[in-house]
Amino acid sequence: MATQLVSDDTVAQRKGSGTPEAVVVRFAGDSGDGMQLTGGQFTLSTALSGNDLATFPDFPAEIRAPQGTLFGVSAFQINFGSTAIDTAGDAPDVLVAMNPAALKTNVDALKPGGLIIVDTGEFTKRNLEKAKYTVSPIDDGSLAKWQVLAFDISALTMESVKPFGLGNKEALRCKNMWTLGLALWMFDRDRAPLIDWQKAKFAKNPVMADANIAALNAGHAYGETAEIGGQVKKLHLDPVPSPPGLYRTVTGAEAISLGLVAGAQLAGLDMFFGGYPITPASAILHNLVRMKEFGVTTFQAEDEIAAICAAIGASYAGQLGVTSSSGPGIALKGEAMGLAVMTELPLIIVNSQRGGPSTGLPTKTEQSDLYQAVYGRNGDTPMPVVASRSPSDCFETAIEACRIATQFMTPVMILTDGYIANAAEPWKVPDPKEYEPFPVKFLEEPNGPDGVLPYKRDARGVRPWIKPGTPGLMHRIGGIEKAIDTGDLDYSPTAHQTQTDARKDKVDGVADSIPLQEVCLGDTSGKLTIVGWGSTYGPIHQAVGRARAKGLDVSHIHVRHIWPLPKNLGDLLRSYEKILVPEMNTGQFKTVLRDQYLVDAQPLNKVSGQPFTIAEIEAAIEGALA
Repeated sequence: MATQLVSDDTVAQRKGSGTPEAVVVRFAGDSGDGMQLTGGQFTLSTALSGNDLATFPDFPAEIRAPQGTLFGVSAFQINFGSTAIDTAGDAPDVLVAMNPAALKTNVDALKPGGLIIVDTGEFTKRNLEKAKYTVSPIDDGSLAKWQVLAFDISALTMESVKPFGLGNKEALRCKNMWTLGLALWMFDRDRAPLIDWQKAKFAKNPVMADANIAALNAGHAYGETAEIGGQVKKLHLDPVPSPPGLYRTVTGAEAISLGLVAGAQLAGLDMFFGGYPITPASAILHNLVRMKEFGVTTFQAEDEIAAICAAIGASYAGQLGVTSSSGPGIALKGEAMGLAVMTELPLIIVNSQRGGPSTGLPTKTEQSDLYQAVYGRNGDTPMPVVASRSPSDCFETAIEACRIATQFMTPVMILTDGYIANAAEPWKVPDPKEYEPFPVKFLEEPNGPDGVLPYKRDARGVRPWIKPGTPGLMHRIGGIEKAIDTGDLDYSPTAHQTQTDARKDKVDGVADSIPLQEVCLGDTSGKLTIVGWGSTYGPIHQAVGRARAKGLDVSHIHVRHIWPLPKNLGDLLRSYEKILVPEMNTGQFKTVLRDQYLVDAQPLNKVSGQPFTIAEIEAAIEGALA
C-alpha cells in the first residue's frame, strides 16, 4: 500500500476523490538548521499555488542553544489547502525532523498514521544522547503508529553540492534547501520562484546561490526517482476559490506596520515610531524602517521609557506618535502612558503579548496582558483597547486605533500576540478608496475670550490639538492635574474630580463611534455562545462550525473593542443560556465580562505558550452542552 500523507478521519476529503482539502506539515530541526527559512519559502510557494494557508513559527528563546539539544529545537508549521484555512492546524500530517531532538519534541503532536521524514545522518550516538534517547527510535519500534521515511539527508546534500567546493560546514547548511526541494515535489510546487529568490539573496555570493539551488533540485529529484517509490505519492491541492484581486502573504507584524502607516495617511499626519527591541515586537520596527517615503520616522531608543516619551513628544509636536513592545516593556512604559492620558495626546501603543510574567516565555504566545491593558496604570487612567484576531486583521485594527486616537485625543493600545505577530496568511490587498479618511484638525485660532484654552472640550469631551509654535496659541500641558479649560496647574478637589470624570467620560464615549457587536457564526440567542478575543478566533470559529454541523446549539462572538466594549454586548450575552470564554491566560476577559454585565461567563484557559487547538474547544463545547 502507498503511504498516505494525511489520515482520512481527521482531514476533510473532497467528495468522491479521496484527496484531502487541507494538509498540515511541520518542519523541525536545530535552531541553526534554517527551519524558519524553509517554512517561509514553502509558504511562499504555497501562496503562489493559490492555496489558502496559515502558519505557526515556533522557535526557542535562547539566541543559540547548544546544537542538538531539546531546548534548541525550532519548528515551523503550515496548514494549507483548497478550502478556507483559519488556523495552523491541530496536528501535523507530515513531520520533517532534522535531528533526534526535533523528533522527540514534536513526534507526539503527529497524527496517528502520519508521515515522519528523518535525516538518519544526524542520528549519531552523541545526538541521540543529547535528545535523551538510549536507543535510536528509528530501530526500537517506538514509531510504529506512524509511517517513517528515514534516509541520510546530510550525505545526500553533501553529494549534491560537491561540485562547488564547499567545506563540510557550509555544505551542510544547504540541508534545509534539499529538504525543501523534497517538500516541493511532494506537494507539486513550482521551484522557479525559489530559485529566483536564491539568486537574489546570494547575489554577492553566486557559489552559495548555485549550491543551494543544486541542493533544492537534488531534493526534488530524489522525490521524482524510484528511490522513494510507492512510499510517498505526489499530492496536488487545487487553489482555493477566492474573489479576484491582488493577494500577498502577510505576517501580523507586517500588517500592523502597514495599517499604522495607512491610519496616519487617513488622518493626514506624518508618523513617528519610537521603539526598543524586544521579542516578539521588534519586527514592527524592522518593517517601519523601510517606509520612510510615507512620512515615517523611526527611532530605536536606549530603553522602553525613552521610546514612549519620544513618541509622546512627537504627538505634542503634531505627528502621530507610535510605540511598540511586549509585556515587560509595556510595564516600563506605564508611567509614560499615564502622561499621555493626562496630557490627552493621541498615541498608539502596540503590545505583542508573550508568555509571562517577568521574562517568562519570550518566544511563546499568550493573552495575559489584558488586565495590564485595561487597568494596569497608576490612578484612574482610562484608555481604549482594541485586539487583532489574525495576521491580516492587524491592518484593520491598526487603522481603527489611529482613528480613535486622533479623533478622541487619547492613547490607544493594540493587543496582538506572538502567534499573530509571527504567523502568516494570505491577504487581499485592499483598495485605499474603501477607507473613509478621518483628517485631523489642529486648533489655529484662540478658542477663548482671553486667549487659548487647551483643555476646553467639545461636545464629545475632546480637547483641541494645538501644534507648538502656532501664532497666538502658546500653551502648557504636563502630567500634573489641570484646571478646567485653562490647563493651569490645579490641585483642588473640584479640578481633580471634574477632570478625572471628564477623561473617563471621553473614553466611555468612544463606544458611540464603534460598531455594535455582531455574531460571527450562529444565532443571536441560544444555549451556548463562545466569546473570544484576539488570536483565539481561528480555533473558535472552526470548532463552532464543526459543532453546528453536528446539530449543536452554539454560536461564536469575537470582540475587537476590548475597552470600551460595544454598547449592545451586554444584551447580546444575556440572550444565551451559557457563555464560555476561551483565553490563553487564567481568565482575564471572562472577569471583565462578569464585572461589566453580571453574566455567568465561564473560563476555558490555556497558558502552555501554544495556541488553542480546534479539538480542545470542540471538547469544551460538547462538555458545556452535555
